[in-house]
Amino acid sequence: VITVTGKTLAENLEGAQVYNDDVIRPLSNPVYHEGSLAVLRGNLCPDGAVIKPAACDPKYYKHEGPALVFDSYPEMKKAVDDEDLEITPDTVMVLRNAGPQGGPGFPEWGMLPIPKALIKQGYRDMLRISDARMSGTSYGACVLHVAPESYVGGPLALLKTGDIVRLDLEARTLDMLVDAAELEARRAAWSAPAKRYERGYGHMFSKHVTQADKGCDFDFLETSYGATAGEPDIF
Repeated sequence: VITVTGKTLAENLEGAQVYNDDVIRPLSNPVYHEGSLAVLRGNLCPDGAVIKPAACDPKYYKHEGPALVFDSYPEMKKAVDDEDLEITPDTVMVLRNAGPQGGPGFPEWGMLPIPKALIKQGYRDMLRISDARMSGTSYGACVLHVAPESYVGGPLALLKTGDIVRLDLEARTLDMLVDAAELEARRAAWSAPAKRYERGYGHMFSKHVTQADKGCDFDFLETSYGATAGEPDIF
């Protein structure tokens, strides 16, 4: 294909040299051998969640630890600023109700900070999970874009502080080690949050926005929703 130079891409690159192969690397020497992103599935995220393995401490590639669950960003922020918070580097910090509907709007809250109590002890990473969003500038062992989100009754809504969470990056799994009967009982006891919006754009958004794995877009824009209106008449 001809580019803007009038030549093909191959012609444009002919004779190019790599002056620093630590920056522009050959396939035989990648920064990370499995790609920078991994999609996880399990009973915490049946429709998927995303982690950036290249950004996290390898010791978290396979990890089990007790959950510390927060239902809102202010609740989480208050806790991480508490230098006396009872927490260990094995703890799995969870922020929920931060997805497409729970945020609302899928806010970029996924940069979950390391609690000051751990920073004081010299720790710089821990496993963190959220149905929130984060850009490509992620750092640490953060599992994000959990789908379905907790606000609509995804399994993340059933997780309790103290439950053991297991991440197995090689197997691409993320699970809470809670038996099916207990989860069924929690599901029966769960109730949906009160509606935030009764009318206007917020009402339309909540009714039609899709989950993270579907693109966080309006379902009525999909071709399966109905026939196109076609081009307008011009007189």
